[in-house]
Amino acid sequence: MAETRRTLIAGNWKMNRLRAEAESLVRGLAEHLRAGAPARCEVLVCPPATLLFALAEALADAGIALGGQDCHAEAAGAHTGDLSAAMLADAGCGYVIVGHSERRADHGAGDAPVRAKAEAARAAGLIPIVCIGETAAQRDAGRAVAVVEGQLDHSLPEGATADTVVIAYEPIWAIGTGRTPTANDIAEVHAAIRARLGAGGAGGVRILYGGSVKPDNATEILALADVDGALVGGASLSADDFWAICRASP
Repeated sequence: MAETRRTLIAGNWKMNRLRAEAESLVRGLAEHLRAGAPARCEVLVCPPATLLFALAEALADAGIALGGQDCHAEAAGAHTGDLSAAMLADAGCGYVIVGHSERRADHGAGDAPVRAKAEAARAAGLIPIVCIGETAAQRDAGRAVAVVEGQLDHSLPEGATADTVVIAYEPIWAIGTGRTPTANDIAEVHAAIRARLGAGGAGGVRILYGGSVKPDNATEILALADVDGALVGGASLSADDFWAICRASP
């Protein structure tokens, strides 16, 4: 990873943890930070929306960034159950995940809506983490790079820069399955993303890897060229495991 791109380790809690459990998890992370062995990275957690206000102050005091798991493309309106990017910013968020494969699959979010959400996030002062990734069938057909490039072209907001956008490559077949691509597979896709970003003037944008990242594979993954961090799912629900991944940062 280039020295100018600071590693970002982001924890996506998905639909997990109630308040007491979440507060305990954050205390555990804060204890690791106070133990005098700081991670060489930026640390971010994205809890369920019900926990944002409850955790914002404790996370800020610990030097951990707060993010949302999704946002609506509109700033306000009759959108029952949705949250605007401005609402997330008001709750203390600095980031928001958009286009996660689970949102794309469960809520029919295609590339154009994902791009609109990313643009709304930027307008509200948030940094969108734009997720892209192929299915197992697409990879088996040899189309992984082509699919990811297409998603990138149509999901990335106009004028993206290293300060305003983060990309997360998450092969759909690896999310929550315990399976991970080989190091060569990850490096190939990240290199293709980097080349595509560079061609569009956004070469310095950070590219995270996500998909069954764990303490025992984090060091190898984070050492790969063009891997600027990780979007961590299940392992982020354990303070010890998540911190071990943070400590694996190069």
